[in-house]
Amino acid sequence: MRRVLLSSFSGSVIEFYDFVLYVIAAAVVFPHVFFNNLSPTTATIASFVTLAVGYVGRPLGGVIFGHFGDKLGRKGVLVTTMLLMGISTMAIGLLPSSELVGATAPILLVICRVLQGVAVGGEWGGAMLIALENSPGAKRGFAASFASLGAPAGAMLATGSVSLASTLPQDQFLSWGWRVPFLVSFLLVLVGMVIRLKVSESPLFQSLDQEAEKRKVPILEVLRRYPLQAGLGIIVAISQLTIDGIATSWAVNHAVELGADRTTILNLKILGSIALLIAAIISARLSDRWGRRPPLIIGIVAALAFVFPMLNLIQTGTAGGFAVAVIVGQFIQGFILGPLAAFLAELFPTRLRFTGASLCFQTASALGSGFTPLIATSLVAVGGGIAVLGWVWLGVLAICLVAILVASESRTRDLSAI
Repeated sequence: MRRVLLSSFSGSVIEFYDFVLYVIAAAVVFPHVFFNNLSPTTATIASFVTLAVGYVGRPLGGVIFGHFGDKLGRKGVLVTTMLLMGISTMAIGLLPSSELVGATAPILLVICRVLQGVAVGGEWGGAMLIALENSPGAKRGFAASFASLGAPAGAMLATGSVSLASTLPQDQFLSWGWRVPFLVSFLLVLVGMVIRLKVSESPLFQSLDQEAEKRKVPILEVLRRYPLQAGLGIIVAISQLTIDGIATSWAVNHAVELGADRTTILNLKILGSIALLIAAIISARLSDRWGRRPPLIIGIVAALAFVFPMLNLIQTGTAGGFAVAVIVGQFIQGFILGPLAAFLAELFPTRLRFTGASLCFQTASALGSGFTPLIATSLVAVGGGIAVLGWVWLGVLAICLVAILVASESRTRDLSAI
């Protein structure tokens, strides 16, 4: 079980290190390297568009790898997604700038970003299910969270590596310094592959009647037989992922644009990731005692209360305001994240669990983390302030709260009987 949890956690750390590297670079690097012929605001929006494209690839990866994960097994998918992520991330670090190849540079950037999205779209579901389906029922919530815990841990590594690179002089950082964290990724992938290849297949998957399952298409089965569960899962997951989009990408860019020091902001973002990690561990543990819904409800209500305080603190343009906003905001995000993996997995039967849970989480990622920075930047630019952004965000979180109140508790369900 320790090996299973290590595989789930370490693989997710590496995958999300790669994925969040792009998120941070989209905020502080790519507008200057790939869109430097545009005005600052337009370049930022263009950079966030490429960021959103990667998130669109996540549902696609969830469906593709979910299909094979539900048909052939969880383990093979995990090895494939890790290799795909390593290659695409290293390729980003080798891309020429737009000054050298013109429009070809952002096109290649988008292709690499889509491949990243497809890879992480398959990774999360497989890593989560390997842990959940191997764990005792009373500890299912905590075990499933290990795949999610890899996200803040990977974010810390990504932010720290870019922060270290950003101490270089500006011209060196933008010419080659930002590339180093992307190239280092492939070494991490090789380490992760060694760990992952030693993990055995999920026992619940092995117990399925595979000949009967080969005749079915998982995504069609999910949409036909479990549309309500899929809809509720997507909406609940959006609550956590809109906070991620605001705190991880938009807030970093906005604070730097307002005059805060870039390296200081990145270092403070690491503290936010630590807060997220701690909160996710606490709430995942609580979900095994109280059920999945109570921690999720507490987290969403706290997010509703903190929307305008968080935005106003970021708007100060100071390191102190950013620190409070992001640390508290990501602690709330972590409280939602902890039980989320188990909640989504327990909505679906074993034969559709990879596809169903991945569809929910990755679609929410595209809508929440992917488009939130773009929408936030556009609303602030067009609306002239953060008030409109705040009210839109409040409306989204209110819908998420209704969804979790409607959903049924799943902590005591027998996974083999769903």
